Amino acid sequence: MQKSIDPEKGGLFDVLAYVAYLLSTHSREERAARAKLAILTAFNSKQQVFLDFVLSQYVKVGVDELAAEKLTPLLRLKYNNAISDAVADLGRPGEINSVFSGFQKYLYRRAA
Repeated sequence: MQKSIDPEKGGLFDVLAYVAYLLSTHSREERAARAKLAILTAFNSKQQVFLDFVLSQYVKVGVDELAAEKLTPLLRLKYNNAISDAVADLGRPGEINSVFSGFQKYLYRRAA
């Protein structure tokens, strides 16, 4: 039986993983839900709030929201153009970048 793959619900990663390794595919919603659980123990409460926002954008818009060049627009959107508020909540720019890029591994980690 041939399995249908919907790249709109998951993404290119899922299509390639399925084609190359016959790994099961996951929707963005499923990936975000799994990542939220991991984020609870890996990040502080203010970082969790921001990452929850990022995950909601990822689910709505897609994987492009996780690109490095989207960090500043996401901060502006979340903090109403007040980057200073983002820095006050999340730390220095380097820390913010580490949080933004660091949490993404939880989206693509294989389920235990």
